[in-house]
This record gives sequence, structure tokens and C-alpha cells, in this order.
Amino acid sequence: MALTSRNEALWLRRAIASRNPDLPAAAGGGSNAILVRGETIGEHRVRELTRTPERRVLHAIALTGGWVANLHASTHPPEQRRADLLAAAATALEWAGGGPLVLGGDLNARRPALPGLRHIAGHYVDHVLTEGRPATGEADVLDAGPLSDHKPLRVRVSGASG
Repeated sequence: MALTSRNEALWLRRAIASRNPDLPAAAGGGSNAILVRGETIGEHRVRELTRTPERRVLHAIALTGGWVANLHASTHPPEQRRADLLAAAATALEWAGGGPLVLGGDLNARRPALPGLRHIAGHYVDHVLTEGRPATGEADVLDAGPLSDHKPLRVRVSGASG
């Protein structure tokens, strides 16, 4: 996990939320999380992309089959969003060192095109990109339930670059 925006004064936010959970709402803090099941994480890296207007980070882990990276890009201003996306793409590709890479998350862009990456799935502002490997089929948009205001994407990635 890597903390992102709205995590200042957590003690105060918790005190307010314990009395009125609806009051802090979306200001309750943020983080990027990558969940892994059945595999050992080799490395864990975080790169801060911006501090203002909200802290945004690229969060990545190395697995046996390559790197998985997660990003929640800035919304405004648009120039900051673009800077976040370009820095995240370049950093993730560098960390992967020419090997397999999956980069996904809330990119806050409808049609992200990033140098060195192939777009393989998307829904609204959420997207999945790879270093070149295609999807093996259509992506599924899943029910998030109470976990998020974004619907998760599930996509299978080919083992070979295409």
C-alpha cells in the first residue's frame, strides 16, 4: 500500500468520523493498493509524482512474471494529470527493465496514450496498459460493491508481446 492524498491530520479525521461517519466523506484519505494472492512479492517501490494539489504516487511491485504498477493520476489541472501519466509510464517501464509490465488504475483520462505502453482495457477513467502484450479477450467490468466508487476491470494478459 502507498498513501496518496488527503492523509493529513488523520487523528482529527478519525475523531470526526467516529461521531459522524458521513461528514468526512471523500476527504477521508487515499491510497493505492495492489493485492497479491498466491505469489511472493519480490520488490515494492513507490515514486511520488506530485504533492499539490493532492499527493499522487506510482506504486509498483515485482512478481515472478514481471511488474505490476498502480496509479491514481491527478484530476486538475490537466497539465498535472498529463505530467503524472508520463512520469508514471516512464518510471514503470524503467523499473520493469524491458520485462513484462502491467500498469493500471484511475488515470483520470478517457483515452490515455502513453509512450511505450499498449492500452488493453478501459472503463471510463480506469485503464490497464502493458509493455506491449495484448489482452487475450474482452475485459470484464465488475461490481465494486461498497469498496469503491469505481468499477474494477478484469482482463487477462497474453504471455507474449504482440
